[in-house]
Amino acid sequence: MNETIICDRADVPDVAAGRLPPERIAAGFCEAHPPLSLDQAAIEAARCYFCHDAPCVTACPTGIDVPGFIRGIATGNLTGAGMRILRANIMGGSCARVCPTDILCEGACVRTAQQGQAVAIGALQRVATDHVMARAAASGVHPFARAAASGRRVAIVGAGPAGLACAHALARAGHEVAIFEARGKPGGLNEYGIAAYKLVDEFAAREVAFVLGIGGITIVPGRRLGRGVDLVALRRDHDAVVLAIGQAGVKALGIAGEERVHVLDAVDFIAALRQSGDRSRLAVGRRVVVIGGGNTAIDAATQAKRLGAEVVTIVYRRGRGEMSATPAEQEWALTNGVALRLWAMPVEIEGGDGVRAVRFARTSLDAAGRLVIGAEEFSIEADMVLKAVGQTLQADEADLLPALSGGRIVVDGISRETSMPGVFAAGDCIAGVDLTVQAVEDGKRAAAGIEAWFGGAGSGYG
Repeated sequence: MNETIICDRADVPDVAAGRLPPERIAAGFCEAHPPLSLDQAAIEAARCYFCHDAPCVTACPTGIDVPGFIRGIATGNLTGAGMRILRANIMGGSCARVCPTDILCEGACVRTAQQGQAVAIGALQRVATDHVMARAAASGVHPFARAAASGRRVAIVGAGPAGLACAHALARAGHEVAIFEARGKPGGLNEYGIAAYKLVDEFAAREVAFVLGIGGITIVPGRRLGRGVDLVALRRDHDAVVLAIGQAGVKALGIAGEERVHVLDAVDFIAALRQSGDRSRLAVGRRVVVIGGGNTAIDAATQAKRLGAEVVTIVYRRGRGEMSATPAEQEWALTNGVALRLWAMPVEIEGGDGVRAVRFARTSLDAAGRLVIGAEEFSIEADMVLKAVGQTLQADEADLLPALSGGRIVVDGISRETSMPGVFAAGDCIAGVDLTVQAVEDGKRAAAGIEAWFGGAGSGYG
């Protein structure tokens, strides 16, 4: 979607809704990458070499047997293919849609070196997982069976991908799981933090329903640490606890003018887009500046453009190679008409009651590779600023948690157990790559750690 309707009437406010006709906005938030047909999937699956010791498997944080599931698609066994994926990654449906496959499985595909085009692993994974989920929804029968009731009770704080993956693994093992979630809906970033055109048609909610379909999992909404949830009490009342709280805090720019109207956290902007029933009623600026270099910045900028913003500029303090947004995401933003300004650090957000411009200082690297803020400055006109400079634990949670390092919960690298016996952690709240697929793997490992805890000397705790 490259065309932009410029709204240059003098009577239109700088920040307003309805900059594009409703049908144009609706079209802009349709699915960015539609699914493969069964015929297309069969043709694409035939491209796979079904490598022994396949590098795509190693590149997947959850260790999905990629050649195995693709062979299932190639032979017409969609159910077998989907189950092979879901055994390794119960949230394989969302991962098929949002994973940066260009730097994970597809980036490792041997077809890339030979033909310059990897096998479309993500698209094939979607075909297989969607098939299994559709069958489960139609039949009302979950494809995984629970073990006999163990009598164990586990509390999980956070219903994002890490918490849900952990809960499903524990439920399969016969344990009863209660998930305490701060927001009104489960799903975490899949529900609130992913660009609306990546997960359409309420897919995040349908996937949550699929995960919960195994039984033995209860969601308790509107509860978070310090507000209705006490870690000591949870540990006392349950056999184990898992912290999957993500990073709900947002880092500040720390510059003058940050408190002005229409200076927003990008994550809040994205959440409003995802939860809106009518995006034509969402206000956006004519000229939007997004500060940051990650996928959140890309999602916010691209969606601002699709709401009808005339000029959207992402500004990042270093070069493109240092941006945490993948090359594919960067190209996606540029294709959507977003401008990219590099080597600039925000100094001040200027304006009166609202925003008029953002002033930046030019940056560079010294001989040691350290960032240097120069004396030369420039301004970019803006009437809306979206901050996407990283997230952190919420300030009021830090004193309630086990040992921290660098703003993340410290865990054992294998079991994911924290400094508090019987308390485990998973997902973005621990050190590692902040990806949905990694959060799922963390949740799996925490569940395995709890199983070991139950079977070891500590099984009498709680």
